[in-house]
Amino acid sequence: MDFTFTEEQQAAAEAARAVFAGVAPDGVPSPSLVPGAVADDFDRALWAKLADADLLSLLLDPSYGGSGLDPIALCLVLRESAKVLARVPLLESSAAAVTVQAHGSEELKAELLTRVGRGEIVLTVAAHGRTGHDPAELAVSAKQEDDGTWVLDGVQTAVPWAHNADFVVVPGVVASGVVADGSGHAAALTDGRVVLAVVPRVHDGLVLAEQISTAGERLAELRMESVRIAARNVIDAEGAWERLRELLATGTCALALGLGEGALAMTSEYAGKREQFGFPIASFQAVAVQAADRFIDLRAMEATLWQAAWRISSGAGGALPAAGDVAVAKIWASEGVRRVVQTAQHLHGGFGADVDYPLHRYHAWAKHLELSLGSAAAYEEALGDLLAAHPLG
Repeated sequence: MDFTFTEEQQAAAEAARAVFAGVAPDGVPSPSLVPGAVADDFDRALWAKLADADLLSLLLDPSYGGSGLDPIALCLVLRESAKVLARVPLLESSAAAVTVQAHGSEELKAELLTRVGRGEIVLTVAAHGRTGHDPAELAVSAKQEDDGTWVLDGVQTAVPWAHNADFVVVPGVVASGVVADGSGHAAALTDGRVVLAVVPRVHDGLVLAEQISTAGERLAELRMESVRIAARNVIDAEGAWERLRELLATGTCALALGLGEGALAMTSEYAGKREQFGFPIASFQAVAVQAADRFIDLRAMEATLWQAAWRISSGAGGALPAAGDVAVAKIWASEGVRRVVQTAQHLHGGFGADVDYPLHRYHAWAKHLELSLGSAAAYEEALGDLLAAHPLG
């Protein structure tokens, strides 16, 4: 493997740094001090700047106005966005768009992709299931009728940016019939196949209930009752959901890395200025050792991130499927970002809890990212299952 970034990938990162240079994570009230979400919408002005810099179309083919780059480039941009806690649905919209490009109908591609790249419409993904702890695809049943129309029933929780997105990509397990379960209630029979439905936010049978994330952002519970979707808006391709889920998890790792780097940089600057007993606290061995440990965490997060991004970008084979590398990256990201923000909070003392200082925002976002798409323990279990199914050596 070669972790040297290409000129195009480096250019994407440089463009991202230029766009995010003017974004500050402070000035937003603490989630615990407001009666609802910190804002009703994402940062539309920043979204327009990302579109102008061609950063919303990184993964799209030139035929749709894109750059034709790979997930590594997207992760580089996500890393920069998280350093300043940019409030934009860049991961979800980009991942959904590249999935449509790879597997969607020609009509769906023509309707969505160019407009996504220009920032005119926004996509998001329902990836947390009914409770946030169960497989997302099992939370919704999808049944195809004789005329080709698909009918969706079920509930998806904690869908990011759903109140402001134009379309939500919803995974669902294909129902082949209905039978009575042990309690006498109806239960769907499935064939294990998963489809992805691209559902308009405003649609008959679809209801959004507001939820608030740990970071104070608006999420939505999607309740679907006999939601009818045309076949042109449904992706029925083997492995499409698995690849989308892996891209979302890897992108979340990139966000965790950027957030951790931003928090550690803030802590380093503070420790170099804050004096105790006439000396900067950065010169104290106890402070230096803790900061060094968190630096090691970040380097491990970075190495495992690029390993996972390289695997899903190149499709390179290995002893384990790419899901194994994604699991390792997510384990490090979940545990590492938690340790980084906890140390940052500790070294800042009471100042870190001041809502006029932005560190509390990093702490809230880190907790959300730590558990997003599953905890470290969940990925450790998944990695164990992979190792059992693919013994090494």
